[in-house]
Amino acid sequence: MIIPVRCISCGKPIAQLYESYKERVAKSEEPKKVLDELGLKRYCCRSIFIGHVDLIDEISKFRKD
Repeated sequence: MIIPVRCISCGKPIAQLYESYKERVAKSEEPKKVLDELGLKRYCCRSIFIGHVDLIDEISKFRKD
């Protein structure tokens, strides 16, 4: 739902990189190249970005005010 601030496995700060990753992949850049250039070398950090599904807009529809 929301990208974690730090990698769950190794503790590296990753949240600040997600917006640039999302923008560059939307511009049809290759995800592997983008992750390499952002400095995400470990598979644990990479898996968080690749496996992330942005559902916050879907879930916010059911919020009670």
